[in-house]
Amino acid sequence: MELQCGSVSKHRLPSRLNFAEFRLFRYVGRPVCFWPAMQQYRRLFTIYRTAAKYRLGELLTDLPRAGWLRVLLALPVAGAASAEGHCRGERLRLALQELGPIFIKFGQLLSTRRDVVPVDIADELALLQDRVAPFPGSEALRLMEKALGQPLAQLFRQVSSEPLASASVAQVHTAELLDGSDVVIKVVRPGIDRIIADDVALLHTLARLVDARIPGGKRLRLREVVRDYEHVISDELNLLSEAANTSQLARNFRHSPLLYVPKVYWDFCRPNVLVMERIYGIPVSQVDELRACGINIRRLAETGVQIFFTQVFEHSFFHADMHPGNVFVSREHQENPQYIALDCAIIGSLSKADQQYLAKNLLAIFKQDYRRVAELHVESGWVPPDTPVHAFEATMRTVCEPIFQKPIGEISFGQLLLQLFRTAARFNMEVQPSLVLLQKTLLNVEGLGKQLYPELDLWQTALPFLEKWQQQRLSPLNNLKILGEKLPAWIEQAPEVPEMVWQALQKAGSDDRPLAALQARVAVLEARQRRWHNLVPWLAAALAALLLWLH
Repeated sequence: MELQCGSVSKHRLPSRLNFAEFRLFRYVGRPVCFWPAMQQYRRLFTIYRTAAKYRLGELLTDLPRAGWLRVLLALPVAGAASAEGHCRGERLRLALQELGPIFIKFGQLLSTRRDVVPVDIADELALLQDRVAPFPGSEALRLMEKALGQPLAQLFRQVSSEPLASASVAQVHTAELLDGSDVVIKVVRPGIDRIIADDVALLHTLARLVDARIPGGKRLRLREVVRDYEHVISDELNLLSEAANTSQLARNFRHSPLLYVPKVYWDFCRPNVLVMERIYGIPVSQVDELRACGINIRRLAETGVQIFFTQVFEHSFFHADMHPGNVFVSREHQENPQYIALDCAIIGSLSKADQQYLAKNLLAIFKQDYRRVAELHVESGWVPPDTPVHAFEATMRTVCEPIFQKPIGEISFGQLLLQLFRTAARFNMEVQPSLVLLQKTLLNVEGLGKQLYPELDLWQTALPFLEKWQQQRLSPLNNLKILGEKLPAWIEQAPEVPEMVWQALQKAGSDDRPLAALQARVAVLEARQRRWHNLVPWLAAALAALLLWLH
């Protein structure tokens, strides 16, 4: 029998347990099926046992309120002896690797934050970018052959059984097509979907707990954040989704020398297998090798910022997993460096409203116009409408002012975001789930910038781009183009206006509204219809002029 439990995927209960109607009520006040709940408790115990096994409590010495947790993690558990002889960074890496993809991705993010993570730990966590313990090559070859439905010898000249790289969700093997093209084959780890499902179910439970029991928990909107993350991680398990993202990113930059995206070989792509062009760039984290190759490091760092803002504001389609293991640099463009993007499984996108408000906020912050920042937060609904603008302005000034006129090496966006979040809590500012992935990507970009060129002035690099984007968005020509795109749909809908008026009359009559209100509504609709009919010839003429000018 199958039971559905909140956002948790369906679970089949063992037939020997006859409690299909049995329910446990958690103290968060929501009925939850017994069996999935037990699976989550088991996963919690696994996390605790792994943390205790690798003595991670020793990493909490600087947290004064974590004394009870340090004691708990110091208790002896099975396998703890195997952690002896490892340094603290190695123990943390092994623990995250053992716990699975979600924890590995957390370690990948930490590895780029050398401003907040000790160097020895960051160096070890960097191994999680592409050197996670692989699964057997023979198993990988079997999965490839099963997915492709043919013997590999009929499709490839050769396929390496030794992985080129191994990450949290999949590992990569080199191969050669029959036409001689060098490719890589990415194959999803077997059984990884079950581990991710358990972790996501646990995150849903923790989010409900925070929402119901922690003061101010609703403001965090963790349930929406976890829901969004569930969609992201589900797409990452489907390599056809990654292939589609890769193709789209390549189209977005097909006329740009800034970013190269490898070719996807669609004939060989399946949900758990992806075949794409092999590249021979330099990992962006190998700064010494980049310098030896003659790469202009300063220009490389500025190009990275430009690519990020282009993806966010021009394309609204940004690579959201930009840790160093996924970013390479071409050897062929020394003075004007070219990036190479890999692993497009996680892609972010913003609505036009969020895009515009974000750009306006960044412009206002860069120009130190804190009054405008406060007004934009109210206009966008990110803070309640009764928020005192002057008080919010003063708060933003206090947080942001110290960071200006500093190179990126002296600025921590992680600390800035944390301060902004703590301060905004006074004004009941809610977390915006649509921006969480962007914030995570921004932290990755900042980490890369710090490794490449700590003296980079982020403000001077980003401000001209944002100003140009704003000018283009507000230009008459751009608005005329938008008008031309929408005009056919408007013309098509024009004959339906009388029917819309009639439906409004019927609805108004069924609601028994006063006659005066009904007449006012009809007058408004008639006035709109007259303005529309008067505007159509002018719009058509403007569109014709635009088309003539463009040709």
